[in-house]
Amino acid sequence: MQTYLVGGAVRDRLLGLAPIDDDYVVVGATPEDMTAQGFRPVGADFPVFLHPHTHQEYALARTERKSGRGYSGFIFHTGSDVSLEDDLRRRDFTINAMAQTADGAVIDPYAGRKDLEARVLRHVSAAFAEDPLRVLRAARFLARFAPLGFVLAPETLALMRKMVDDGEVDHLVPERVWQETRRALIEAQPSVYVRSLRECGALARLFPEVDRLYGVPQRAEYHPEVDTGAHLELVLDQCPLLAEGDDQVAFAALLHDLGKGLTPIHELPRHIAHEERGVEPVRALCARLKVSAEHRDLAVLVCKNHLLMHRFSELKPVTVLKLIEQLDALRRPERTRRFVLTCEADHRGRLGLADRPYPQAQQLLAAVDAARKVSTEEILARGLIGPAVGEALRVARIEAIASTLEKT
Repeated sequence: MQTYLVGGAVRDRLLGLAPIDDDYVVVGATPEDMTAQGFRPVGADFPVFLHPHTHQEYALARTERKSGRGYSGFIFHTGSDVSLEDDLRRRDFTINAMAQTADGAVIDPYAGRKDLEARVLRHVSAAFAEDPLRVLRAARFLARFAPLGFVLAPETLALMRKMVDDGEVDHLVPERVWQETRRALIEAQPSVYVRSLRECGALARLFPEVDRLYGVPQRAEYHPEVDTGAHLELVLDQCPLLAEGDDQVAFAALLHDLGKGLTPIHELPRHIAHEERGVEPVRALCARLKVSAEHRDLAVLVCKNHLLMHRFSELKPVTVLKLIEQLDALRRPERTRRFVLTCEADHRGRLGLADRPYPQAQQLLAAVDAARKVSTEEILARGLIGPAVGEALRVARIEAIASTLEKT
């Protein structure tokens, strides 16, 4: 029985990065051997065990055989006869198909180290095409490693296109698409995820509302990049800079301009009322992928109100209060903060304008703070009852907002 460090843990160490997780594979053992040594089984589909002391995961070396369509259509085989090379062959990319012994020696049967040095993401074998989730994983890995110069091997891109053409990605369950997308949106360069899916044709299958934005023109005086898809990519790449690790902000950014994909041709390059026009496709996409309510609600709010936020300095105090009420800002300060950050990413996500200030952010937050400080107790002390209390509270908040905006 031999144990090896495998996968991303080896890759990241060779890149000089801190590994996210240490994963181990055990060769030459049976489930009975593992439990006899105190390991606790946790794998549902194939034998995975937790170390009795460190609680790290140890998986038995395995092979897999395609048995149906989609991500889950596989039959796994584990046994003492499965070699380390057999196990590594079933992995997705060569840079993830390396192992390391306890004394630090790297075992690299599929030239992963060479691809790592060349900054190439390449599939290990033709078995890559059997798992459609790997299309999304390829796009996600590129989004993570693009700042290091990684590119997709031409033959891997060709294989991904064939998988799309063959209808494999159509069999991905919504939960898996959402899980991979949510993880990709907090990578270092999330635009690469979207662009990579588009290059292989998967974006049109999985996110047709987003794919529709490419090739749609905008007014150059506001958007020097012109193309709405190019704007979306610029906005997405602002998200790690403004809200690192926040997938809610990045998801709202991804969907904020869906209405522009529905603008009648005769109105282009203007996009009249695209905010309202985009709400229905935002809701439809969220329902289809079974997105969480908090992600959906923020995306809808940003879609409906991002232009209003950009024009904040022009708004009347009564309109500011309506926006605050829409956001439920007095009770949900964290959602309000995310709304502001997404709008700022949209503002900065324009060619040559990434460094422009966004004073609207502090203006809205100051207005929210002013409205929050209005005392309900003082209004009740006037002897008001019923609807009169609500109206007096509204008037007091508008006055507080007006006073604050005069100072900002």
